[in-house]
Formats: sequence, structure tokens, C-alpha cells
Amino acid sequence: MTDLNLRIEGHAGRITLNRPDALNALTHEQALRIETQLREWATDPAVKLVMIDAVGERAFCAGGDIQHLYDTGRAGDFSYGKTFWSDEYRLNALIWNYPKPFVAFMHGFVMGGGVGISALGSHRIVTDSTQVAMPECGIGLIPDVGGSLLLACGPGRLGEYLGTTATRMGPGDAIYAGFADTYVTPDQWEPLKTALLSGDIAVIEDFSAPKPDSPLAAEQAQIDQYFAGETAMDIVRLLEHEPTEWTEKALKAIRRNCPLSVACAVEVIHRARPLTRIEEVLALEYRFTARCMEHGEFLEGVRAAVIDKDRNPQWATPTLEALPQYRVSQMLMRLGADELDL
Repeated sequence: MTDLNLRIEGHAGRITLNRPDALNALTHEQALRIETQLREWATDPAVKLVMIDAVGERAFCAGGDIQHLYDTGRAGDFSYGKTFWSDEYRLNALIWNYPKPFVAFMHGFVMGGGVGISALGSHRIVTDSTQVAMPECGIGLIPDVGGSLLLACGPGRLGEYLGTTATRMGPGDAIYAGFADTYVTPDQWEPLKTALLSGDIAVIEDFSAPKPDSPLAAEQAQIDQYFAGETAMDIVRLLEHEPTEWTEKALKAIRRNCPLSVACAVEVIHRARPLTRIEEVLALEYRFTARCMEHGEFLEGVRAAVIDKDRNPQWATPTLEALPQYRVSQMLMRLGADELDL
């Protein structure tokens, strides 16, 4: 098996990621191959539904493969990054709008780019090992791949909380937040896949188990109270004003991330909330990602987290207090002729 196994079994088009040693991080080539295959299956009468899963116990997909993005960006080539993100976002839009049931088996780590190829599907399955997160602010990005729309659609101000703190969601939280639909116990995982080969999407209900409790649901009132600010700095001031164990933990999580990214993430989630078409949201996210290497902090974030692994990023703007609000506007202004067109 190669790093991506595409095939038809029964009445199901099957996609299996196979880079377990890399936590199934999604490469540019994989994204293009998945897109091509999905477009073929969309009009193939033999394919009644699509299933996506992954090899290995640790992760469905822990994000996009950012090594080449970093290498090209460091060399001053920003065109590759723009191509990578535009291609990836086109795949995300295809999954969101897919004309047939799209079933994602979200085990282990499901983060960043992994969310974009699973949680945008019509049927999202989680289990005991599931850990979903949008941790992009930690590497100088923002929640993207359409994730800002999922965050915006979450209960209350949960999206702002998840996007700025990178909090991980277990199966109960993922369902509560709108990133998943159905909880299936580990022992029924493979039997469900086999049953779906019939092409009958209704069999999912036969394998569904009562969803686990959601710790986030219990924190919703606090999240709404402290994350309702218009800007990231408003949120920080609210958290600082009333020091408790909960607010201090949330504040520490925010401070761990890139200030520019946190500020832009809050703005993007706010702008995404009234939008209904994912294409509009992806275009908004792309305004940031198209600029994140040349005008943002992505390269330093990746250096600290992935390349040198010193976990000590030296942000150009080290705190939210020092960040002028116009920097948010600069990162999110329209791109003119380079605006993303899906």
C-alpha cells in the first residue's frame, strides 16, 4: 500500500491515509489525488457513499504536511504555499458540498488539515481515542480548512474559545461542538466499516452508542462570559479582570500562541458567523494564509514547533498588548486579483 489507498469496495468509495509514522499528515499530492478521485466517484453510479479512514492507532490525520511549506518559505518562495492552500481549500469545499454521503472515521489525533478532510463531511464518527483540535494559532496560522466555519457555528462563544486556546476535544466534546455526529465504541469500529460497504448510510444508526459526556458543555456559561469580546484583547482583559483557576488556565493557553494569529482568529470567527457558504469562509481564511509567510509569523512558528522543536518562538509582536489592531486588518484585507476563487 502506498501513502494513500484509493479503491472501491462493495458500494463504497474508500480513502485510507497511510503515513502513520507522520501521524498521517496530509501532503499536497495526497490532497490532489483525493480531489481527483472524489470528482470521479461523484458521478459513478457504483459508488453510493465515500468512507475515509487512516492506518495506525495514534492519528486519523494530525494536520497538513508543513515541512515543504517551511522550506520554500524560508527560501523566499511564497508561491508554493499559496498553491498548496488554494488546492487544499478546494478539496475542503468539495467535501462540504459532496453530493453523496461522506463518512469520516475520526480516531486518535484529528487536527488542522485533518479536520478539513473529516469534520466537513456529512457523517462524522468518533470513538474513545478521538482528540480533535484546531491548534493553528500555535504555529502562526489561524484555524483554516473551513474550520473557522465549524467554530463559528458552535454553541455560544465556544468557537472563540477553541480557536484561541487550541483546547483538545474528546468524542463527547467533538459532538457537542459540532465537529462530529456519532459515537461508536472501538469494538464496533471495523464492523461498521464492513456494514457500510452495502452502500446503505442508515446502518450507522445501528452501531451508534450513547455519546459520552462533554466537559465543554459544563463550561459553556464561563466560555460565553469571558469570550464574548469583539477583539482578542477584549477577551484577555475579561479573563485578567477576574482571576480564577479557570480564567488563568484559559489565559495561559492563549498566551502560549502567536498574538497575531490569536487576534486574527477571533476576527475571522466573528466574520464567518453570518456566512452560509463555505467558499466565502475559505476565501476569508486564504487572505491570512496567503500572507502568513511573507507578512505573518508562520515560519517562526513552524521553526519553534517542528524544525528546532525548542518550543520557544520569538514572535515579532510578542504580546497581544503590543499588537496594533491595524495588523489584523492588513492580514485579512482582500487580495484583489489573487483573491481565492473556488
